[in-house]
Amino acid sequence: MKVKMADGVQDMRAVWFENGSLKLIDQRKLPLALEIVETADWRRATEMIRDMTVRGAPAIGITAAYAMALALRAGEDPQKAALHIKAARPTAYDLFYAVDRIADACASGEDVLCAADGYAEEIVEKCRAIGRYGAPLIADGMKVMTHCNAGALATGDWGTALAPMRVAHAEGRRFFVYVSETRPRLQGMQLTAWELLQEGIDHAIIPDSASARYLRDGVGLVITGADRIAANGDFANKIGTLDKAILARHFGVPFYVAAPISTFDPHAADGKAIPIECRAEEEMTCLGGQRLAPIGSRALNPAFDVTPGTLVTGFITESGIIPPDSLSRIMKRV
Repeated sequence: MKVKMADGVQDMRAVWFENGSLKLIDQRKLPLALEIVETADWRRATEMIRDMTVRGAPAIGITAAYAMALALRAGEDPQKAALHIKAARPTAYDLFYAVDRIADACASGEDVLCAADGYAEEIVEKCRAIGRYGAPLIADGMKVMTHCNAGALATGDWGTALAPMRVAHAEGRRFFVYVSETRPRLQGMQLTAWELLQEGIDHAIIPDSASARYLRDGVGLVITGADRIAANGDFANKIGTLDKAILARHFGVPFYVAAPISTFDPHAADGKAIPIECRAEEEMTCLGGQRLAPIGSRALNPAFDVTPGTLVTGFITESGIIPPDSLSRIMKRV
């Protein structure tokens, strides 16, 4: 990921391990400040998943892998540590996949920190491949729409939905990206827009409620990420994704989901089996510590919605673009 610093442009990952500590970009502080937080404590790393210091399914998975490795190095009971880490964000399947990978590595006698390093590199390379496979979908002069943040911040590096945009831009194609603000935490406005700005990709932030207008008026492609994909292609992603998928189908716009195979959950037959995290009312009713809603009014704050696989044109993975009716061969590999 390119990051503009005072002394020039630097390459930086969203999550990495260095000198005995897990280091992360604090995504809650962007775009106004670029701050790095670090910890060698597995419980603190888990809390950083819960409080959204880090977010995005693949980046959560990388963080969880290191949290599990730190827990095992500290002599914690593997089952108790795994349950504690998995409870941090119940919807993102990468978290469960990563924790189990490190537990299996420990059981087979591997060095757990080396296993976590390997997992992180694997995810980055998968996202790079997603970029290569997805980039041909983006034509010169096209208008593209995305939702939430599925960029390098959400994945460690490269991104899922943003990876094809990065590759297409590097290959010289010029296109325009509509970035929905993504209420209530504004990941689109604060994170996706920040990443596109670093890359020099032309874009504009739009209200979530303006999606229909722009899908009607010339959007040629929608790409989102995913937090968990069921065996039949139903998938969970940031709340508001379902709206865009329905609108895209209505206006005849192709709708693609970009995700590594670690996001596919073979144990979930369909979207009904995906647990949906509901977050605090204050995320809806307050902004910057200032209450906006009437005192006494309740708020409902589901973090994700489930979009039917029947609305998906294709899944962009590290193994290529998979039609929804061909997912069975992906599920056999998870």
